[in-house]
Amino acid sequence: MPRVLLIEDDRAVREGVQLALRRQGHDVAATATGEDGLGRLRSYGADVVVLDLMLPGMSGLEVCRLIRADDNQVPIIMATARGDDVDIVVGLEAGADDYVVKPVQARVLEARIRALLRRVGASPDGGGLPKVETYGELTIDRTALTVSSKGAPVALAPSELRLLLTLSASPGQVFSRQQLLEAVWEHNYHADARLVDACVKRLRTKMGEPPGQPRYVHTVRGFGYQFKDAR
Repeated sequence: MPRVLLIEDDRAVREGVQLALRRQGHDVAATATGEDGLGRLRSYGADVVVLDLMLPGMSGLEVCRLIRADDNQVPIIMATARGDDVDIVVGLEAGADDYVVKPVQARVLEARIRALLRRVGASPDGGGLPKVETYGELTIDRTALTVSSKGAPVALAPSELRLLLTLSASPGQVFSRQQLLEAVWEHNYHADARLVDACVKRLRTKMGEPPGQPRYVHTVRGFGYQFKDAR
């Protein structure tokens, strides 16, 4: 039974979402504050965290950053009360894997959770590529689902890993944002292209790419991204 940790301060929303997810077969633990949520994550564990952006005390952004700083690879879905691009992008850049806009529709949240759970641990085929690939200082192990740079592990969130695996499975191929949305997030709504851009930014940072000087994940202006072998 998938375990979901819900961190939401609005009691009515919290109870409604909790009930809806339980009806869908999830084991749900719910807390009202970020501090309690972090403690519950350590004791309860979770397959997915649904995190409200606007929390009293410790904000959802701070909670997200602390989870990621702890190298916790649990997928995070951020819930924002507004479809504000700034709020969404800031949340995604803090480490969230996906987002939903409140009021949350149970069917939308359930679909996002199921998509995340399907992606965790699933690696793109990579065609005839070896299971361990080396590109310059970057090593990708498709069997162990690990990435290292200069021999040091690179801790990637689920969406970051999936994006890198997808791009590197076809070096040189240009992927549109829409293609990446469908392959990595299983979305087909074009406005969610910001998911791709924010994830690429995080991925480049974690791989140690200097700002404006990508070595592996390159922007194809007006279209999307491609992976290049930086040997």
